[in-house]
Amino acid sequence: MAQQAQTTNASGALYTEEQRARRDASVWTLVQGILAPLQFLVFLVSLVLVIRYLLTGTGYEAATLSILAKTGLLLLIMVTGAIWEKVVFGQYLFAPAFFWEDVFSFAVIALHTAYVWALYTGALPPVELMALALAAYTTYVINAGQFLLKLRAARRQMEGAV
Repeated sequence: MAQQAQTTNASGALYTEEQRARRDASVWTLVQGILAPLQFLVFLVSLVLVIRYLLTGTGYEAATLSILAKTGLLLLIMVTGAIWEKVVFGQYLFAPAFFWEDVFSFAVIALHTAYVWALYTGALPPVELMALALAAYTTYVINAGQFLLKLRAARRQMEGAV
């Protein structure tokens, strides 16, 4: 495991040849490729519903259900992503190639979980719950951007290798 990390860091490449082969052969790569755009679609719908509620005061239930759906997909993609990372890099989280994405993912999870907790306990009234959801969504967008940049880097690495 440590040798894999050294190889990745020493070459400056996102993946070693062995890691790329494991990535390409793993079913978890396909799972991530399906879940990520699905989660983004649910996010967009939910964002519209949350903003609609904040602007009009209507549709609280729909907004709440959409946030819970988004949170469920987030947790699913985080678990399957950790499995993917184990298959590709030999560790469940914090592989050098995705260290900062994983770190920031915990902020995303924390805010989404805080929303669920506040909803369940009644700790926040509806408008504040929606504000918390927007904060969670802001971190999600930043984290998604991090992963998109990594995807772009991986494509550049592949173009350079061909």
